[in-house]
Amino acid sequence: MATFVSRHASDRNATGLDPHDMNRSALRYKGYDVAPDAQRLPNGLFAANLTIGKAASGHRYDAHSFDALDYFFDEEHALAYACRWGRLWIDNRHKPHKQSQ
Repeated sequence: MATFVSRHASDRNATGLDPHDMNRSALRYKGYDVAPDAQRLPNGLFAANLTIGKAASGHRYDAHSFDALDYFFDEEHALAYACRWGRLWIDNRHKPHKQSQ
């Protein structure tokens, strides 16, 4: 389930597209900041978490947070999954909708 958060635009942290640095900064994709995160759990697994944000009108920053998209044994797999999931989420938001006739 997504959580909607509003932040000030100056709170953004958007850097390059290096997947090895995904757990420390946001990536830019089609105007969105995509910030994947791998959270180590007590059982040793990593939860793939994600925050997607975009500057809105004025100084507002709209963000959606997705927690525990899936679980992985490896931190890099969790990060890669969250990053790919975020790109798919953004792509699906921008698909042209078919109009009924």
